[in-house]
Amino acid sequence: MPLPIEPGTAFAARVEQHLDHDRIAWLVTVDADGTPQPSPIWFLRDADSILIFSRPDTGKVRNIAVRPRVAIHFNGDNNGGDIVVLTGLAALAPDAPPANAIPEYLEKYRAGLLDIGMTPDSFAAEYSAAIRIVPERIRGH
Repeated sequence: MPLPIEPGTAFAARVEQHLDHDRIAWLVTVDADGTPQPSPIWFLRDADSILIFSRPDTGKVRNIAVRPRVAIHFNGDNNGGDIVVLTGLAALAPDAPPANAIPEYLEKYRAGLLDIGMTPDSFAAEYSAAIRIVPERIRGH
């Protein structure tokens, strides 16, 4: 399924830039009482979905299991511009390879892993819950 956006537009180019180059995004899940729960995430564009890894015992994993509708938003330009928000469905992805088996993920976050004192193997062991998000709508300005 292609991304739900008109290709070839300036907005599409900005979306592609965020998906392909941003290192941090914000995943918003909803908890049991309906409160939005934003979490900073590392992510990888995986064809027309977004792949993230989480510790399996987190609120975001529990929230997604019951309420799979999520939002991902990227940091703007600090002046209210370059806003991109994706909404869609998230699900655990047990078929996804572990983070340490994805060269693009390791390349993107090699410095981040060092910053948090982890190796690719220790990260994959601790952040073993793969989550795939399929965007259904993209908005912004």
